Amino acid sequence: MRVSLTPLRAAARGLGLAYGLASMMGSVMASGLVLGLVQPAAAQAQAAARGLPDFADLVEQVSPAVVNIRTTERAGEAPRGPFRRRAPLPQQGDEVPRGEGSGFILSADGYVMTNAHVIEGANEVYVTLTDKREFKAKIVGADERTDVAIVKIDATGLPWVKIGDVGRLRVGEWVLAIGSPFGLESTVTAGIVSAKARETGSDVPFIQTDVAVNPGNSGGPLLNVRGEAVGINSQILSPVGSFVGISFAIPIDEAMRVAEQLKATGRVVRGYLGIQPIDVPRELAEEYGLAKGKAKGAFVRQVVSGTPADKAGIQPGDVVLAVNGRPVDGAVDLRRTLGALKPGAAVALQVNRRGKLLDFKASLAELNPQVAAAAERPEAASEPRTAGAAKAWGLTVTNLGEAERQSLRGANGVRVSAVSGGAEAAGLRAGDVIVAVGTTDVTDVKQFDAVVSRLDKTKSLPVTVLRGDWAQFLRIPALK
Repeated sequence: MRVSLTPLRAAARGLGLAYGLASMMGSVMASGLVLGLVQPAAAQAQAAARGLPDFADLVEQVSPAVVNIRTTERAGEAPRGPFRRRAPLPQQGDEVPRGEGSGFILSADGYVMTNAHVIEGANEVYVTLTDKREFKAKIVGADERTDVAIVKIDATGLPWVKIGDVGRLRVGEWVLAIGSPFGLESTVTAGIVSAKARETGSDVPFIQTDVAVNPGNSGGPLLNVRGEAVGINSQILSPVGSFVGISFAIPIDEAMRVAEQLKATGRVVRGYLGIQPIDVPRELAEEYGLAKGKAKGAFVRQVVSGTPADKAGIQPGDVVLAVNGRPVDGAVDLRRTLGALKPGAAVALQVNRRGKLLDFKASLAELNPQVAAAAERPEAASEPRTAGAAKAWGLTVTNLGEAERQSLRGANGVRVSAVSGGAEAAGLRAGDVIVAVGTTDVTDVKQFDAVVSRLDKTKSLPVTVLRGDWAQFLRIPALK
């Protein structure tokens, strides 16, 4: 069974739900619980006595500020994604339904917050209020990285949702969702906060809840018991595409920071250092002396040529430990920290380079997704030379040429020309460049062979390897 994170995109109406209501009512009456149905005042009194929450007043207050969002596209255009509803045989250029989602009003003059994926690819966006008024909305801006979007309708005197304090939100606290799951407008569900700052690999530290949300809830508010928005319902963890007990909301403080930029300029500007980070591998953390509890820092897999990191002297294989004195927990934390800074901002970086602490300074550029996704560029291998001690580990290596040294931006190493045995099993390939053995930098074949010959052959051989522009840490199995 494959479990996946699923954006709560719009779904078709007409679910064909079968409820079996008559049999359920018969069971209720037979059990003697019908008193709870015909005596609501007594039931409410019992609930109050047990301390259970009553959300009726809260929902009555907030729901007018929660909206339904539907999007359309022009017939004949190329499909843009799943969950799409098409009218039968539309004519070229006709406006046809694309999907539905939710949103909530931020201000009386018509700014509405929703998810970026709700409006993605839409030709037109329509916002419907609870009083059934419908407006064509203007897209102010959308940010794919955080999945936050702002649209604007031409109206005044609108009700709006108050913004809550995520810092005060506690695990176990009651929360509500209001939205349009499967097109069922103004649906209210409730649950508790299951976790805060849940990492899923995205740039957002999600609020996890057990509130029932489904396709169409996207963009609707997650509310605390004071009726304040503390999040935007965005994703579910589900093997079936609908709610199974785990849902995720974007924290409202993160969303509001994005919203302010979208309202001001229509886009979000982020600082860019020019590295591709991953979490520090456990074995490398142990080798570098970083494994005290959870391994901290971010391992630099790639340095993009010509970027601030390249100019500052950062190298693939470095571990970034802190930015401006603030410790880095991992790759996602580093991306968020750098992305929260403006282009041109000066940053001080503390780096562990094979056990040595180094300090670097850089001035951030502006994030460009195309540059940030720079691809691996493998280099051709030089003529091989045999290294005696390395051969026992399955390695044949050669010295780097001058042009190759320059391409490594100051790094030294030896190029792997052939692999066998343990080196092949560990994942090394011909063309890789070994830049370090453990915490010892590699300079050339002779020095590499001398370093390897002194190591305990009953233990694995730790190496930091460059493959194209990418760095990784590998262990060659111990010799038998």
